[in-house]
Amino acid sequence: MAIWLTQLGAKVTGYALDPLTEPNLFSITNIEKSIINHERDIRDLSSLKSVIKSSDSEIIIHMAAQSLVRESYKDPVGTFATNVMGTVNIMEAARSCNSVRVILILTSDKCYENREIDYGYRETDPMGGRDPYSSSKGCAELVISAYRRSFFNESSVVAVASARAGNVIGGGDWSADRIIPDAIRAFSAKEILQVRNPDAIRPWQHVLESLSGYMILCEKMWYEPSTFSEGWNFGPEDESVRTVEDVTNKVSEFWGDHAAWQKSHGNHPHEATLLKLDILKAKEQLGWSPKWDIDTALEKTVSWYKSYYNGINMYEMSLNQIAEYQAS
Repeated sequence: MAIWLTQLGAKVTGYALDPLTEPNLFSITNIEKSIINHERDIRDLSSLKSVIKSSDSEIIIHMAAQSLVRESYKDPVGTFATNVMGTVNIMEAARSCNSVRVILILTSDKCYENREIDYGYRETDPMGGRDPYSSSKGCAELVISAYRRSFFNESSVVAVASARAGNVIGGGDWSADRIIPDAIRAFSAKEILQVRNPDAIRPWQHVLESLSGYMILCEKMWYEPSTFSEGWNFGPEDESVRTVEDVTNKVSEFWGDHAAWQKSHGNHPHEATLLKLDILKAKEQLGWSPKWDIDTALEKTVSWYKSYYNGINMYEMSLNQIAEYQAS
């Protein structure tokens, strides 16, 4: 998002912890040279208020999160502290800053009460969550709704919305316990990938799909704050809702070099088996729709990682993929 926004001419201020992995997208692309960067904690309200006020921010896009289901089982307190109170802090800091016009908070497709049926969840469906991560995202949605109704209501000039995306893939992610980064780590080391839940069904989409939706939504919110201050789903078309096995097979094919995987046996914490999103609202009211199908998304993702391991300039590579997406 920072690369795309700076390419469009925006002045970007970033607020985040140090990258958790090595390598990581932030360091690889040297994006710090193009933005104003603050390495701080979203749970520190005083610091957050200070940075937002000093930046004179007009648009806030809140992405900070503990974003892993399995990690939420290990550290539920930290997960709720970041995902719930971090969201509270963003809302508090934003309402103390007169320059703010748009607040977009990213939650997750897992914020919905998942009944694991063949049904695309709509923005009006109830919040829920069986595991700590999913529950924390449902809680964050309730926080957003409460602040919008209490402090940013119909008479407010500030727009407040939430965005719920599917399983986002793309180059630059080396997080643990995610199928694409796990695959890249295994294949680049010529190891066999261990897959926990090959039968799980997810709404897969390239990161540029969701980012494009977020930017379209922010523009709409800027001009019509009362109309677009709601929850919004950004997911793929139905044909890109695939099993983990399907996706892993495609990644193996695109990587080549005898890449292989096998099912990992043993006891694993519960993770949802079936999850889909209904994106009709974004299509009809925002004019947004996905451009890349699952095969294209996976090919672009694998191509990004291969370029990295081949020593390519990854800032330029990322800009090229953004240009390809815009032209598609």
